[in-house]
Amino acid sequence: MYYVIDGQALAEKIKDEIIKEIIGAKKGLDIYSCPRPNLAIILIGERDDSELYVNLKEKEAKKVGIDTHIYKCAEDVSEKEVLDLINFLNKDDTIDAILIQLPLPVNLDTDKIIMAVSPEKDVDGFHPENLKRLLGAGSHSCACCHHCEEGIMPPVYAVVFEMLKSINYDLKNKRTVILANSETFGKNLMNLLVEKGAQVEIIRPDDKKLETKTKEADLLITAVGRSEFIKREMIKKNSVIIDIGITKKGKKVVGDVDFNDVKDRAGYISPVPGGVGPMTIAMALKNTLEMHKRRCGS
Repeated sequence: MYYVIDGQALAEKIKDEIIKEIIGAKKGLDIYSCPRPNLAIILIGERDDSELYVNLKEKEAKKVGIDTHIYKCAEDVSEKEVLDLINFLNKDDTIDAILIQLPLPVNLDTDKIIMAVSPEKDVDGFHPENLKRLLGAGSHSCACCHHCEEGIMPPVYAVVFEMLKSINYDLKNKRTVILANSETFGKNLMNLLVEKGAQVEIIRPDDKKLETKTKEADLLITAVGRSEFIKREMIKKNSVIIDIGITKKGKKVVGDVDFNDVKDRAGYISPVPGGVGPMTIAMALKNTLEMHKRRCGS
């Protein structure tokens, strides 16, 4: 017997909470000095998938009461122009959060551009200062300036913890495997899971002992973008599987996990579509609200 972790339903619940909080906050704040949350989205180039994602984020933001400002740049925009735009938005007191739609064109240095976003406005939480604050949040406390505030959690990481929370999953001593192409992605997520007591290993899809390691995992988190890569014989019975990967198989959107093949062996599984995707947007909106609250001192 398996259970589906319904990301769409969880996302709707998160967005309902955002709406209630925005409405409640407006009652207690001077709406002229601190209006609704504002999210700036920078879209560079004309990738169909990026435009689709930005349109979806804009649509969902408006539903919950967050105003969006879309800044579209040409494919051949110079790095200096992008950095100047980010600097302008960093200084704009009406903008609470900034989102850089990835991937960027090859002529731009992604790391440099992400680093240019102020940590206080980094809605994706990728800035190293945000990750540093996030991982150090439990190690000290102080009543000083905003630099001691807890970091903003990257939405995709927040999704993992929200999904586990929804099934009352205790991470303590759970053998956890993160299957990822990116060492940075895997390492930061691993550190957060370890803080919760999990025993974590990061592996790549070309690991010679891949099947042995995935088969021992109580919790498998996969983010490699390989169509239906994870099969039934690769997972532990009654394990929890969170599928972050997304690819297209013909006209069909699928994840890293062959859902129909593994579902009767898994305990809990997040589907693609309808799993991580809608929740990632909801978590980005939740981050925007959090940044707005910090700016307004609420």
